[in-house]
Amino acid sequence: MAAKIRKGDKVVILTGRDRGRSGEVIEVRPAENRALVRGVNMVKRHQRQSSTQEGGIISKESPIHLSNVALADPRDGKPTRVGFKLMADGRKVRVAKRSGAEIDG
Repeated sequence: MAAKIRKGDKVVILTGRDRGRSGEVIEVRPAENRALVRGVNMVKRHQRQSSTQEGGIISKESPIHLSNVALADPRDGKPTRVGFKLMADGRKVRVAKRSGAEIDG
């Protein structure tokens, strides 16, 4: 099945402590049905110092389940579901169900 949410998409968080916030998808993990969203679902991790990285407590994004994120509509930025449409030239494009706008053109 084609991916409804891809790397680089702007998404809105639907549930959890970050509900209503939006961010850009950094990475999608299809096998786990999870995605990393920039600045959302931040957790603190203790990190040992190494030759390349400083030690201490660092904040980083934690993966969030795909069912808890929705694509932001390109027209108004509100959450929308995603559909697919075949173009005349044979391309398959994602379409916002809310406004009918093409997501990737």
